[in-house]
Amino acid sequence: MAVTLRSLEVAVPDTVLVQDEVRDVFASQPGMSRLATRLVGASFDSSGIDTRHSAVAEMDLLERPETDDPPQFFNSTTGEILNPSTGVRNDVYVREATRLYIDSAAAALTACEGIDKTDVTHVITVSCTGFFSPGPDYRIVRSLDLEPSVKRYHLGFMGCYAAFPAMRQAKTICDADPSAVVLVVSVELCSIHVRVSDDPDTILGSSLFGDGAAAAIITGRDDLGETRALQLDHFETVVTPVGEEAMAWNIGDNGFEMVLGTYVPKIIDAHIVDALAPLLAHDDALTEREYREIEHWAIHPGGRSILDKVEAKLELDADQLTPSREVLRRFGNMSSATVMFVLKQILEEPGSSNGERICSMAFGPGLTVETGLFTTIGTNP
Repeated sequence: MAVTLRSLEVAVPDTVLVQDEVRDVFASQPGMSRLATRLVGASFDSSGIDTRHSAVAEMDLLERPETDDPPQFFNSTTGEILNPSTGVRNDVYVREATRLYIDSAAAALTACEGIDKTDVTHVITVSCTGFFSPGPDYRIVRSLDLEPSVKRYHLGFMGCYAAFPAMRQAKTICDADPSAVVLVVSVELCSIHVRVSDDPDTILGSSLFGDGAAAAIITGRDDLGETRALQLDHFETVVTPVGEEAMAWNIGDNGFEMVLGTYVPKIIDAHIVDALAPLLAHDDALTEREYREIEHWAIHPGGRSILDKVEAKLELDADQLTPSREVLRRFGNMSSATVMFVLKQILEEPGSSNGERICSMAFGPGLTVETGLFTTIGTNP
Protein backbone atom coordinates (compact mmCIF):
# COMPACT_ATOMS: atom_id res chain seq x y z
CA MET A 1 0.00 0.00 0.00
CA ALA A 2 1.41 3.37 -1.04
CA VAL A 3 0.64 6.64 0.72
CA THR A 4 0.18 9.39 -1.85
CA LEU A 5 -0.22 13.13 -2.01
CA ARG A 6 -3.26 13.41 -4.28
CA SER A 7 -3.71 17.17 -4.61
CA LEU A 8 -1.58 20.19 -3.79
CA GLU A 9 -2.88 23.75 -3.99
CA VAL A 10 -1.21 27.04 -3.05
CA ALA A 11 -2.42 30.57 -2.34
CA VAL A 12 -0.92 33.99 -1.62
CA PRO A 13 -2.34 37.31 -0.34
CA ASP A 14 -3.31 39.96 -2.86
CA THR A 15 -0.70 42.59 -1.97
CA VAL A 16 2.40 42.28 -4.17
CA LEU A 17 5.75 43.59 -2.95
CA VAL A 18 8.18 44.48 -5.72
CA GLN A 19 11.67 43.86 -4.40
CA ASP A 20 13.33 47.01 -5.76
CA GLU A 21 10.58 49.23 -4.39
CA VAL A 22 10.66 47.64 -0.94
CA ARG A 23 14.46 47.96 -0.92
CA ASP A 24 14.19 51.69 -1.49
CA VAL A 25 11.62 52.07 1.29
CA PHE A 26 13.83 50.23 3.79
CA ALA A 27 16.94 52.15 2.74
CA SER A 28 15.17 55.48 3.30
CA GLN A 29 14.00 54.80 6.86
CA PRO A 30 14.96 57.46 9.42
CA GLY A 31 17.71 56.55 11.85
CA MET A 32 19.33 53.91 9.64
CA SER A 33 23.12 53.99 9.81
CA ARG A 34 25.15 54.28 6.61
CA LEU A 35 26.38 50.70 7.08
CA ALA A 36 22.81 49.43 7.53
CA THR A 37 21.71 51.28 4.39
CA ARG A 38 24.48 49.58 2.42
CA LEU A 39 23.48 46.21 3.90
CA VAL A 40 19.88 46.81 2.78
CA GLY A 41 21.02 47.37 -0.79
CA ALA A 42 23.31 44.36 -0.79
CA SER A 43 20.76 42.01 0.81
CA PHE A 44 17.84 42.98 -1.42
CA ASP A 45 19.86 43.12 -4.65
CA SER A 46 21.48 39.72 -4.17
CA SER A 47 18.33 37.92 -2.93
CA GLY A 48 17.25 36.37 -6.22
CA ILE A 49 13.74 37.71 -5.53
CA ASP A 50 11.62 39.85 -7.87
CA THR A 51 8.31 39.84 -6.00
CA ARG A 52 6.77 38.69 -2.74
CA HIS A 53 3.26 38.81 -1.29
CA SER A 54 2.04 40.34 1.96
CA ALA A 55 -1.10 40.06 4.07
CA VAL A 56 -0.49 43.66 5.18
CA ALA A 57 -2.50 45.75 2.73
CA GLU A 58 -0.79 48.95 3.95
CA MET A 59 2.44 47.71 2.37
CA ASP A 60 0.98 47.92 -1.13
CA LEU A 61 3.25 50.58 -2.64
CA LEU A 62 1.41 50.70 -5.97
CA GLU A 63 -2.28 50.72 -5.00
CA ARG A 64 -2.46 52.05 -1.48
CA PRO A 65 -5.75 51.15 0.18
CA GLU A 66 -8.18 53.95 0.93
CA THR A 67 -9.06 54.01 4.62
CA ASP A 68 -9.70 56.49 7.40
CA ASP A 69 -8.04 54.23 9.96
CA PRO A 70 -4.65 55.35 11.28
CA PRO A 71 -1.75 53.39 9.77
CA GLN A 72 -0.31 50.55 11.84
CA PHE A 73 2.43 49.05 9.67
CA PHE A 74 3.30 51.66 7.04
CA ASN A 75 2.64 55.39 6.82
CA SER A 76 2.24 56.00 3.10
CA THR A 77 2.38 59.77 3.61
CA THR A 78 5.80 59.81 5.26
CA GLY A 79 7.10 56.52 3.83
CA GLU A 80 7.90 55.30 7.34
CA ILE A 81 7.67 51.64 8.33
CA LEU A 82 5.95 51.53 11.71
CA ASN A 83 6.52 49.20 14.66
CA PRO A 84 3.22 47.83 15.98
CA SER A 85 2.97 45.60 19.03
CA THR A 86 2.97 41.82 18.81
CA GLY A 87 -0.74 41.89 19.63
CA VAL A 88 -1.53 44.16 16.68
CA ARG A 89 0.51 41.97 14.37
CA ASN A 90 -1.17 38.81 15.63
CA ASP A 91 -4.61 40.35 15.05
CA VAL A 92 -3.70 40.54 11.35
CA TYR A 93 -2.61 36.92 11.50
CA VAL A 94 -5.91 35.79 13.01
CA ARG A 95 -7.89 37.54 10.28
CA GLU A 96 -5.76 36.97 7.20
CA ALA A 97 -4.27 33.56 7.97
CA THR A 98 -7.73 32.16 8.67
CA ARG A 99 -8.84 33.17 5.18
CA LEU A 100 -5.81 31.53 3.58
CA TYR A 101 -6.20 28.35 5.63
CA ILE A 102 -9.80 27.97 4.54
CA ASP A 103 -9.32 28.99 0.90
CA SER A 104 -6.31 26.74 0.27
CA ALA A 105 -7.90 23.79 2.08
CA ALA A 106 -11.08 24.17 0.04
CA ALA A 107 -9.06 24.33 -3.17
CA ALA A 108 -7.15 21.14 -2.30
CA LEU A 109 -10.41 19.31 -1.62
CA THR A 110 -11.98 20.54 -4.87
CA ALA A 111 -8.92 19.46 -6.86
CA CYS A 112 -8.79 15.96 -5.39
CA GLU A 113 -10.60 13.50 -7.62
CA GLY A 114 -12.62 10.93 -5.68
CA ILE A 115 -12.42 12.73 -2.31
CA ASP A 116 -15.33 14.50 -0.67
CA LYS A 117 -15.22 16.66 2.44
CA THR A 118 -16.94 13.87 4.34
CA ASP A 119 -13.94 11.61 3.61
CA VAL A 120 -11.47 13.74 5.54
CA THR A 121 -10.44 11.98 8.76
CA HIS A 122 -7.55 14.17 9.95
CA VAL A 123 -6.48 17.82 9.67
CA ILE A 124 -2.89 18.91 10.30
CA THR A 125 -2.16 22.65 10.29
CA VAL A 126 1.29 24.24 10.26
CA SER A 127 2.52 27.73 11.09
CA CYS A 128 5.20 29.65 12.99
CA THR A 129 4.01 33.22 12.38
CA GLY A 130 0.97 33.53 14.66
CA PHE A 131 -1.24 31.97 17.32
CA PHE A 132 -4.93 31.77 18.20
CA SER A 133 -7.34 29.29 19.74
CA PRO A 134 -9.67 27.74 18.73
CA GLY A 135 -7.00 27.44 16.09
CA PRO A 136 -6.81 27.12 12.31
CA ASP A 137 -7.50 23.37 12.47
CA TYR A 138 -10.83 24.15 14.15
CA ARG A 139 -11.65 26.94 11.69
CA ILE A 140 -11.07 24.63 8.73
CA VAL A 141 -13.38 21.95 10.13
CA ARG A 142 -16.13 24.46 10.88
CA SER A 143 -15.88 26.55 7.72
CA LEU A 144 -15.65 23.61 5.31
CA ASP A 145 -18.31 21.64 7.18
CA LEU A 146 -16.03 18.67 7.74
CA GLU A 147 -17.16 15.87 10.02
CA PRO A 148 -17.10 16.99 13.68
CA SER A 149 -15.19 13.81 14.53
CA VAL A 150 -12.17 14.83 12.41
CA LYS A 151 -8.95 14.46 14.40
CA ARG A 152 -6.96 17.69 14.47
CA TYR A 153 -3.30 18.56 15.05
CA HIS A 154 -1.37 21.81 14.89
CA LEU A 155 2.41 22.01 14.40
CA GLY A 156 3.48 25.41 15.65
CA PHE A 157 6.70 27.41 15.75
CA MET A 158 8.91 24.81 14.07
CA GLY A 159 10.07 27.14 11.29
CA CYS A 160 10.88 26.63 7.64
CA TYR A 161 11.12 22.82 7.74
CA ALA A 162 7.71 22.16 9.35
CA ALA A 163 5.96 20.89 6.19
CA PHE A 164 8.08 17.74 6.45
CA PRO A 165 6.96 16.72 9.97
CA ALA A 166 3.39 17.41 8.82
CA MET A 167 3.70 15.15 5.78
CA ARG A 168 5.55 12.55 7.83
CA GLN A 169 2.74 12.51 10.40
CA ALA A 170 0.18 12.20 7.61
CA LYS A 171 2.08 9.22 6.20
CA THR A 172 2.23 7.60 9.65
CA ILE A 173 -1.53 7.98 10.00
CA CYS A 174 -2.19 6.53 6.55
CA ASP A 175 0.26 3.66 7.03
CA ALA A 176 -1.73 2.69 10.12
CA ASP A 177 -5.11 3.22 8.43
CA PRO A 178 -5.08 3.12 4.59
CA SER A 179 -8.62 4.50 4.48
CA ALA A 180 -7.55 7.71 6.26
CA VAL A 181 -7.65 11.01 4.36
CA VAL A 182 -5.38 13.69 5.83
CA LEU A 183 -5.67 17.38 4.97
CA VAL A 184 -2.37 19.19 5.57
CA VAL A 185 -2.42 23.00 5.47
CA SER A 186 0.51 25.37 6.00
CA VAL A 187 0.04 29.14 6.25
CA GLU A 188 2.81 31.62 7.00
CA LEU A 189 2.46 35.41 7.24
CA CYS A 190 6.09 36.37 7.69
CA SER A 191 5.56 39.96 6.55
CA ILE A 192 3.46 40.89 9.58
CA HIS A 193 6.68 40.76 11.62
CA VAL A 194 8.63 43.19 9.45
CA ARG A 195 10.55 45.83 11.37
CA VAL A 196 13.36 48.30 10.82
CA SER A 197 16.71 47.70 12.46
CA ASP A 198 20.44 48.09 11.88
CA ASP A 199 20.84 44.45 12.87
CA PRO A 200 22.18 42.41 9.90
CA ASP A 201 19.96 39.40 10.68
CA THR A 202 16.86 41.61 10.66
CA ILE A 203 17.89 43.27 7.41
CA LEU A 204 18.51 39.88 5.79
CA GLY A 205 15.10 38.60 6.93
CA SER A 206 13.39 41.73 5.62
CA SER A 207 14.87 41.06 2.18
CA LEU A 208 13.74 37.41 2.04
CA PHE A 209 10.43 36.63 3.68
CA GLY A 210 6.94 36.70 2.17
CA ASP A 211 3.50 35.25 2.85
CA GLY A 212 1.86 32.15 1.40
CA ALA A 213 -0.25 29.05 1.98
CA ALA A 214 -0.23 25.46 0.75
CA ALA A 215 -2.72 22.62 1.25
CA ALA A 216 -2.43 18.94 0.38
CA ILE A 217 -4.60 15.83 0.51
CA ILE A 218 -2.65 12.73 1.60
CA THR A 219 -4.15 9.24 1.72
CA GLY A 220 -3.45 5.53 1.41
CA ARG A 221 -6.60 4.91 -0.61
CA ASP A 222 -5.99 3.37 -4.02
CA ASP A 223 -9.38 4.05 -5.62
CA LEU A 224 -8.77 7.65 -6.68
CA GLY A 225 -8.34 7.38 -10.42
CA GLU A 226 -5.34 8.34 -12.54
CA THR A 227 -4.68 11.88 -11.40
CA ARG A 228 -1.08 13.10 -11.14
CA ALA A 229 0.23 12.44 -7.62
CA LEU A 230 3.29 12.00 -5.41
CA GLN A 231 4.08 8.81 -3.53
CA LEU A 232 5.48 9.58 -0.08
CA ASP A 233 8.41 7.19 0.27
CA HIS A 234 10.55 8.19 3.27
CA PHE A 235 11.33 11.07 5.63
CA GLU A 236 14.35 11.71 7.84
CA THR A 237 15.52 14.34 10.34
CA VAL A 238 19.10 15.35 11.10
CA VAL A 239 20.28 17.97 13.60
CA THR A 240 23.66 19.33 12.56
CA PRO A 241 26.41 19.29 15.21
CA VAL A 242 26.76 23.08 14.99
CA GLY A 243 24.45 25.99 14.21
CA GLU A 244 22.02 26.11 17.11
CA GLU A 245 22.59 29.84 17.41
CA ALA A 246 22.58 30.43 13.64
CA MET A 247 18.83 30.24 13.04
CA ALA A 248 16.09 31.02 15.57
CA TRP A 249 12.64 32.59 15.83
CA ASN A 250 11.77 34.41 19.06
CA ILE A 251 8.72 36.29 20.34
CA GLY A 252 9.39 39.94 21.09
CA ASP A 253 7.24 42.83 22.26
CA ASN A 254 7.08 44.18 18.70
CA GLY A 255 6.62 41.02 16.65
CA PHE A 256 8.56 37.81 16.21
CA GLU A 257 12.30 38.29 15.84
CA MET A 258 14.32 36.32 13.30
CA VAL A 259 17.88 35.18 13.87
CA LEU A 260 19.32 34.18 10.50
CA GLY A 261 23.09 34.13 10.57
CA THR A 262 24.95 34.83 7.35
CA TYR A 263 27.01 31.67 7.96
CA VAL A 264 23.98 29.34 7.62
CA PRO A 265 24.96 28.51 4.00
CA LYS A 266 28.43 27.48 5.24
CA ILE A 267 26.89 25.14 7.83
CA ILE A 268 24.66 23.60 5.15
CA ASP A 269 27.65 23.23 2.83
CA ALA A 270 29.57 21.35 5.53
CA HIS A 271 26.78 18.99 6.62
CA ILE A 272 24.37 18.47 3.70
CA VAL A 273 25.96 15.20 2.54
CA ASP A 274 25.69 13.66 6.03
CA ALA A 275 22.12 14.95 6.31
CA LEU A 276 21.12 13.26 3.04
CA ALA A 277 22.73 9.90 3.84
CA PRO A 278 19.97 8.52 6.14
CA LEU A 279 17.28 9.37 3.58
CA LEU A 280 19.00 7.83 0.57
CA ALA A 281 19.97 4.74 2.60
CA HIS A 282 16.33 3.64 2.33
CA ASP A 283 16.91 2.85 -1.35
CA ASP A 284 20.06 0.95 -2.38
CA ALA A 285 19.63 2.06 -5.98
CA LEU A 286 19.92 5.71 -4.94
CA THR A 287 23.04 5.25 -2.83
CA GLU A 288 24.85 4.01 -5.92
CA ARG A 289 23.88 6.98 -8.08
CA GLU A 290 25.38 10.44 -8.38
CA TYR A 291 23.18 13.11 -6.82
CA ARG A 292 22.53 14.66 -10.21
CA GLU A 293 21.12 11.33 -11.44
CA ILE A 294 18.12 11.78 -9.14
CA GLU A 295 15.59 13.43 -11.47
CA HIS A 296 14.25 16.21 -9.24
CA TRP A 297 15.45 18.23 -6.26
CA ALA A 298 12.86 20.17 -4.25
CA ILE A 299 15.06 22.34 -2.04
CA HIS A 300 13.51 24.88 0.31
CA PRO A 301 14.77 28.21 -1.06
CA GLY A 302 15.76 29.78 2.23
CA GLY A 303 17.83 32.21 0.21
CA ARG A 304 19.83 32.34 -3.01
CA SER A 305 23.12 31.61 -1.24
CA ILE A 306 21.64 28.43 0.27
CA LEU A 307 20.57 27.19 -3.16
CA ASP A 308 24.00 28.06 -4.56
CA LYS A 309 25.68 26.00 -1.83
CA VAL A 310 23.37 23.00 -2.37
CA GLU A 311 23.88 23.07 -6.14
CA ALA A 312 27.65 23.30 -5.85
CA LYS A 313 28.14 20.81 -3.02
CA LEU A 314 25.97 18.11 -4.61
CA GLU A 315 27.23 18.92 -8.12
CA LEU A 316 23.68 19.23 -9.44
CA ASP A 317 22.77 20.49 -12.88
CA ALA A 318 21.53 24.07 -12.83
CA ASP A 319 18.09 23.12 -14.15
CA GLN A 320 17.55 20.77 -11.21
CA LEU A 321 17.35 23.83 -8.94
CA THR A 322 15.14 25.80 -11.34
CA PRO A 323 11.87 25.05 -9.48
CA SER A 324 13.38 26.25 -6.19
CA ARG A 325 14.90 29.36 -7.75
CA GLU A 326 11.66 30.18 -9.57
CA VAL A 327 9.62 29.95 -6.36
CA LEU A 328 12.18 32.16 -4.61
CA ARG A 329 12.06 34.68 -7.46
CA ARG A 330 8.28 34.96 -7.50
CA PHE A 331 7.37 34.52 -3.84
CA GLY A 332 10.44 34.81 -1.62
CA ASN A 333 10.88 32.60 1.44
CA MET A 334 7.43 31.77 2.86
CA SER A 335 8.81 29.63 5.67
CA SER A 336 7.12 26.22 5.97
CA ALA A 337 4.82 26.66 2.95
CA THR A 338 7.68 27.30 0.51
CA VAL A 339 8.83 23.74 -0.18
CA MET A 340 5.22 22.82 -0.98
CA PHE A 341 5.26 25.48 -3.72
CA VAL A 342 8.41 23.83 -5.09
CA LEU A 343 6.86 20.36 -5.00
CA LYS A 344 3.80 21.68 -6.83
CA GLN A 345 5.97 23.18 -9.56
CA ILE A 346 7.79 19.87 -10.04
CA LEU A 347 4.52 17.94 -9.98
CA GLU A 348 3.15 20.12 -12.79
CA GLU A 349 6.27 20.18 -15.00
CA PRO A 350 5.30 19.28 -18.58
CA GLY A 351 6.81 16.09 -19.89
CA SER A 352 7.67 14.57 -16.51
CA SER A 353 7.06 10.84 -16.33
CA ASN A 354 5.71 8.24 -13.97
CA GLY A 355 8.25 6.84 -11.51
CA GLU A 356 10.65 9.79 -11.34
CA ARG A 357 12.25 10.41 -7.97
CA ILE A 358 12.21 13.66 -6.01
CA CYS A 359 14.67 14.37 -3.22
CA SER A 360 13.52 17.25 -1.05
CA MET A 361 14.93 19.11 1.93
CA ALA A 362 14.39 22.13 4.15
CA PHE A 363 16.43 23.82 6.85
CA GLY A 364 15.31 25.44 10.09
CA PRO A 365 16.09 26.31 13.69
CA GLY A 366 18.47 23.99 15.39
CA LEU A 367 20.04 23.84 12.78
CA THR A 368 17.65 21.12 11.66
CA VAL A 369 17.64 19.47 8.23
CA GLU A 370 14.41 17.71 7.24
CA THR A 371 14.45 15.53 4.13
CA GLY A 372 11.83 13.69 2.10
CA LEU A 373 11.89 11.21 -0.77
CA PHE A 374 9.01 11.05 -3.25
CA THR A 375 8.09 9.22 -6.47
CA THR A 376 5.92 10.74 -9.19
CA ILE A 377 2.73 8.93 -10.16
CA GLY A 378 1.25 9.56 -13.61
CA THR A 379 2.67 11.43 -16.58
CA ASN A 380 2.22 15.07 -17.56
CA PRO A 381 1.59 15.74 -21.27
